[in-house]
Amino acid sequence: MYRGETAFDFVGISKKTLVVSSIFVAASVLLMVVRPFNLSIDFTGGVIISVENNADVTVEEVRADLRDVGYADARVQVTGDGFILVQTESLDADEMDVLVVAVTEAAGSDINNANVSAVGPTFGAEVTRKAIQALVVFLIVIALFITWRFEWKMAVAALIALLHDLVITGGLYALAGFLVTPSTIIAILTILGYSLYDTVVVFEKVKENTQLLHDQSTISGIVNLSMNQVLMRSINTSLTSLLPVGSLLLVGFLALGAETLKEFALALFIGIAIGTYSSIFVAAPVLARWKESEPEWQQRALRLGKGSEPARVVAKVEQTEAPAVAPSKSAVARPPKQRRKRR
Repeated sequence: MYRGETAFDFVGISKKTLVVSSIFVAASVLLMVVRPFNLSIDFTGGVIISVENNADVTVEEVRADLRDVGYADARVQVTGDGFILVQTESLDADEMDVLVVAVTEAAGSDINNANVSAVGPTFGAEVTRKAIQALVVFLIVIALFITWRFEWKMAVAALIALLHDLVITGGLYALAGFLVTPSTIIAILTILGYSLYDTVVVFEKVKENTQLLHDQSTISGIVNLSMNQVLMRSINTSLTSLLPVGSLLLVGFLALGAETLKEFALALFIGIAIGTYSSIFVAAPVLARWKESEPEWQQRALRLGKGSEPARVVAKVEQTEAPAVAPSKSAVARPPKQRRKRR
């Protein structure tokens, strides 16, 4: 696997993997319809209270005090610079006063030093609109680049893999009820880059092997060969990304109690894992299945025999890259001719 000498038949098992992916995508769409996202106040509007943590209380202690006054669902965060942030849904004046008093008493701070700000639903609509605009622009630019660098069918296959990652990530968030914040949107845009990187690496290898093999293989064999050659690279890239993100998720949230780190790292961790799967089992197999319907590749498949046969393709590549004439082991080197000395 490390030297790219494996012969896994990715295209051969693609029918099963694509069916599994389709089931997960359909289930994710259903979950997002049945269980709407748990949006933060940045999208829905609400109240943010900031007070100095003079009593040096923990998040659990503040939540216990707020639970006593009926605000168990409030979002609590203890910052590194000695402040307590409490976020909740929109409240009227009396409810806001009760919440401010409870937070300041828990923090051991003066109520006059509490900083209270309200976020209206208009701000949330603006954040949502800009997030959608950023996603659309990203997809258009990526499609144009891949079309220019490779071909339009590869661009469509890459976009299918990206949408696969987006929908399943959204389904997991809807299922688990994870909070969706602007940090989540930033993380999702980031993971699309990771997913796209692996896909482009595979497509680059497909293009290279297509030029190398010419009429010696089917498109499925070429895609299988390319996948096997870059498989270890994709795994290494994902592992080197997941390890620090996992550390950020565990240490940043569990040890430091930073909610913002959890929201960002959680979306990154889920997205990178799903993106690795899609680049291997979605993007490349979709491309192979699609191009198999082209007349040129159909004729080549009839001439060479149907099937992906990754092992046969690897052997052909080794023959293609081997020198034309191999030296014989039994051949003996001739001694150099001795020149006669002239008197």
